[in-house]
Amino acid sequence: MTTVDMGARAGRREWLALAVLCLPTLLTTVDISVLILALPTLATDLGASATQQLWVTDIYGFVIAGFLVLMGTLGDRIGHRNVLLGGAVGFLVASLLAAYSTSIEMLLVSRTLLGISAATVMPCVLALISQLFPNPAQMGAAMGIWGTAIMLGVILGPVVGGLLLDYFWWGSIFLLGVPVMALLLLVGPGLLPASRHPQPGRLDLLSALLSLAALLPVVYGLKEVARAGWDAGAGGTILVGLAFGLMFVHRQRHLEQPMLDLALFRNPMVNTIIMLGLAFGFITAGTGLVATLYMQLVAGLSPLKVALWMLIPAAAMIIGGNVGPAVARTVRPAYVLSAGMLLAAVGALIVTQVSVSGGLATLLVGLVVMYVGGSPSATLANAVLMSSAPPEKAGAAGSLSSTGGELGVALGVAILGSVAGAVYGSAVQVPAEVSAPAAVPAGESIVGAVAVAETLPEPVAAELLDSAREAFTEALHGASLINFVLFLAVALMLAIRLRGLPPTGAGHPGMPSPGEAPPTP
Repeated sequence: MTTVDMGARAGRREWLALAVLCLPTLLTTVDISVLILALPTLATDLGASATQQLWVTDIYGFVIAGFLVLMGTLGDRIGHRNVLLGGAVGFLVASLLAAYSTSIEMLLVSRTLLGISAATVMPCVLALISQLFPNPAQMGAAMGIWGTAIMLGVILGPVVGGLLLDYFWWGSIFLLGVPVMALLLLVGPGLLPASRHPQPGRLDLLSALLSLAALLPVVYGLKEVARAGWDAGAGGTILVGLAFGLMFVHRQRHLEQPMLDLALFRNPMVNTIIMLGLAFGFITAGTGLVATLYMQLVAGLSPLKVALWMLIPAAAMIIGGNVGPAVARTVRPAYVLSAGMLLAAVGALIVTQVSVSGGLATLLVGLVVMYVGGSPSATLANAVLMSSAPPEKAGAAGSLSSTGGELGVALGVAILGSVAGAVYGSAVQVPAEVSAPAAVPAGESIVGAVAVAETLPEPVAAELLDSAREAFTEALHGASLINFVLFLAVALMLAIRLRGLPPTGAGHPGMPSPGEAPPTP
């Protein structure tokens, strides 16, 4: 078993470098949350269907998840700073393309390019932080600041996005990436440390393509199952993705320098933290999508008002994200994290009590409880992992941790969004006076129902909107019940699998070697 060297203490330059690294981290979170607010306007302007709306949101996270391991491993081999700066160039260009997209297809391509570029951020930033702060105490503080940057993205994304959407066109939300990445390119080369693996390997694009070929069909199949139930098409698509997944695993096992070191998965700590990130990303992203749509289209709030109300649960997320790691200095992380998940489960139950009229206060209370309970997983789990990872595996470990979270975010939007759509579709009653062509989008999503209602006479429009709002509130309840079950399952998993980790203030014993169990009490 390895032990962690206390390491030299970081100075002013290192803390300034951390501030710079927080900027792209914040931006990648912003880029998801601002788009959720823009969906209704975007769908109308580009004529996007309900499925296209989900994909334009999903594809960013799916591509990030598919390329994270490649970018993390590439950073280990050719330098994390080099990969991060290259990603900044790509993100800047793709942001401009997305902002001025003239069709839904162009926007999908731009979002794909944004995802590839954003995949450089999380693993390279985590690896650079572990290099900048070798002292465990400072590492914990740095991870707390970095985690706060993620949560600030949750806050600033809707707020800035809401302001932009009130005064400019929907494409303006993507221009946020231009000044942030330009600043990173300006100061990054002189401020961030250069790190390079002594024996860099070749770029394995085939493995990256195989990982995407495995991921996208499985997710698409699951979306179709959630939307319309099991059929031959959905089942066959999932099987195709699983086949590509087996090909990916086979290739990694037989490569001398694999893109993904499968031995890391034999480590119980890595497994647990990946599953934690996957579950919490799934819940928060899916809930964020459904909750913001409820606030806009059921409660009738403007994007700016939604953003301002969401400051309350977002602030709660920051508080929980910083209190959790502080408590974990004297209390075992397993207890802190599992207790937080139980509290979050209570929040999910509160959301199931939201009503069509006057439900905003209940929704906000439920979100606050959920975020306070679940937010320590964003900082504490990564701090435990990165403080224990061998330096030569920092990028790979960071990419695995980030992959779980990003994949969870994408799956949450896709699956919980599809589940909400399925519940909505089964509950909504489209008036007989609505023409058949208009009834299709009205029956698919509440966004479609609102758009159709604008073309109808007042009595019919009011009847359609009343039914759509009732149906979407039921969809919110269904998604929250799924979240409740997931929170309970994750709490049990954490209590069992991380029970041997000591409080962080006692010093982490390091990451066990593959196959070695974590220390027991």
